[in-house]
Amino acid sequence: MTASDRAVQLFITAGCLLTVLMALTLCAIFLGLSVGSVHSDGNLRFASYYGDHMVLQKSPERAVLWGYCPEGAQVTVFLSGPTKQKSPPTVNVTKVIWRVTLDPVEAGGPYNVTVAAQKSTATLTDVLFGDVWLCGGQSNMYFKMSQIFNASQEIALAEKYPHVRTFMAALNQSESELTDLIQVELPWSVPSANVAQFSAVCWLFGRYMYENLKYPIGLVESCWGGTPVEAWSSSRALQRCGLEQTNDSSYLISPKDRNSVLWNAMIHPLLNMTVKGAIWYQGEANVDYHQEQYNCSFPAMINDWRMAFHQGSGGETALDFPFGFVQLSTYRKGSTDDGFPNIRWHQTADTGFVPNHHMQKTFMAVAVDLPDATSPYGTIHPRDKQDVAYRLTLGARAVAYNEKDVPFKGPFPKQILATQTYINLTYDQDVSVTPSKDIFHICCSGIRAPCGPKSRWVPAPIMHWGSTTVRLYSNLCPPTEEVAALRYAWRDWPCDFKACPIYGTSGILPAPPFISNRYLAKGNIWKIY
Repeated sequence: MTASDRAVQLFITAGCLLTVLMALTLCAIFLGLSVGSVHSDGNLRFASYYGDHMVLQKSPERAVLWGYCPEGAQVTVFLSGPTKQKSPPTVNVTKVIWRVTLDPVEAGGPYNVTVAAQKSTATLTDVLFGDVWLCGGQSNMYFKMSQIFNASQEIALAEKYPHVRTFMAALNQSESELTDLIQVELPWSVPSANVAQFSAVCWLFGRYMYENLKYPIGLVESCWGGTPVEAWSSSRALQRCGLEQTNDSSYLISPKDRNSVLWNAMIHPLLNMTVKGAIWYQGEANVDYHQEQYNCSFPAMINDWRMAFHQGSGGETALDFPFGFVQLSTYRKGSTDDGFPNIRWHQTADTGFVPNHHMQKTFMAVAVDLPDATSPYGTIHPRDKQDVAYRLTLGARAVAYNEKDVPFKGPFPKQILATQTYINLTYDQDVSVTPSKDIFHICCSGIRAPCGPKSRWVPAPIMHWGSTTVRLYSNLCPPTEEVAALRYAWRDWPCDFKACPIYGTSGILPAPPFISNRYLAKGNIWKIY
């Protein structure tokens, strides 16, 4: 059993304990509002991530609000706007913390939300109800609108989308789980030229989703460049994958290689907010850090976030809220290192596509065909974030909003037939194919064992193709060896911009990379003749 197989097995086994862990974690998450970790000035106010112009989660979910008050105060909350609440919501007060769950509110606005205690009031104005999406990850999610292709034109469009609102958490770390954000980088805002400093993937995703949904979208950016998944994961999630908590003080300089410090400071404070879903762009930092555990650590983080947001919002955020992510793009042209291909594979829990059994209600934007050789920000930071966001939008429409007949996945092989002279792949959908001599590789082996990075891989040129099939040459192995494995686009930089050999018939969605070992294949995908 390989290290990857052991990691996946550990993840699956740990997943069976999720129900028990959820019950044990419930108290701990609600204790995130414990007064022992709160520094209140005694004034009546909202928590840091509530503000004028914000978006609260619409019905059927119920929005959660909380904040600070004088100790022992009697607090009331009022909502005024297009629709009145049937009765004043019940406000729970624990010493210097107040919390309320509103009745469901349909999409729209604007509303004012007022909290009152004794002779003090605090009011949020121009509040909309819609869907709230959390945007996380590292530098490609942090990548700003001002840095993308056609930035000035894209930024100029922002004012046409006043119902897409933005918020950004400041970069901070903590050794312990925090109740509230330490700082806010960009408060809730009506879009204008200010989107220039906001995440491009996040903004464009929200804009595209608004064009489809026609109701308000709230975007919460919480990301940090150069950070591994472990920094965004709770100790619970790390333990499920056999990863230890780090305990040195280097977090004061950088969160790299510092487990949980960004979960503690930039995610845990948000748990009490009701959200619709999350999108994620991360993985580059794990090419050199716990790479072989990523097939466990990434799915474990998703499941843990889901549990924690569900519990933290009092059950309002769905326990299986939709989670979309970007499969890594490219870095070094001509590189033969397996780091990027391995992480792309591990992003799918070694399945090649999502949703799958280990990663349910997820969606993926394949970006392997979107390289940027001349990016002034380095090739690891491609400037085409429009296609990335659009592909995420397709996944969200299909997975999060249950739209029928929305294609959101590229072609993936459902059967591999191997003979002495050729290999025939049958895909799960119609394909658009262009010739290639080296996008496919076969592993030649004289023993019945899985192939690995150091095995002998040789190019397998495309011979012919049909509406759903691709045929490859396979007579390249020595007479004493046979085809033991097949892989596609298994390189850091497998093709030029939008020029991979296999797409769906629309030409929009590329086939994702895959690797299939004949002696490890599940579901009898290999047929040998």
